[in-house]
Amino acid sequence: MTDPNQTPASNEPTPPPAYTPPAPPAYGSAPAAPAYGSGPAAQAYSPQGYGQPNAADKWNVLAIISLVSAFFVSLAAVICGHIALSQIKKTGEKGRGLAIAGLVLGYVGLIGFIIFVVVVIVVTVAGINNGSYSTY
Repeated sequence: MTDPNQTPASNEPTPPPAYTPPAPPAYGSAPAAPAYGSGPAAQAYSPQGYGQPNAADKWNVLAIISLVSAFFVSLAAVICGHIALSQIKKTGEKGRGLAIAGLVLGYVGLIGFIIFVVVVIVVTVAGINNGSYSTY
C-alpha cells in the first residue's frame, strides 16, 4: 500500500485535477459581448409586437384571389397573379405557389377563350359561304 502522505513517484500517473465550475458573473455586471464575426444576435421578440404574426406567416391575399378567380375570370387571375408575385418578392409573404398556379390557370383560360372565339368565327364564316345561314 502506498502512504497518502508520501509524494507520488515520477513513474506513477498523476490523477487529473478536480473539475471546478466557473464563477458566476458579479451582480450588476454587463453580459459579455459576442465574439467578432459571430453574426447578429437573434431577436427575442418579433418587431411587430406581442401577438402579431411575422411577415413570413402571412398569406398574400392577391395570390389567393388569383387562384380563385382563375376558374371564373381568367384576365383577373393573370393580373392579380403578377401583382401578387411582385408583392411576395418584396415582403416575403407566403403564397408564391398560389400566385403561380393562378397565373398558369389564367393563361390557360385566356388561350382557351381565344381558341373558342377563333373556332366560332371560322364556323360562322364557313356556314355563310356554304349557304347554311341565310341573310334575309
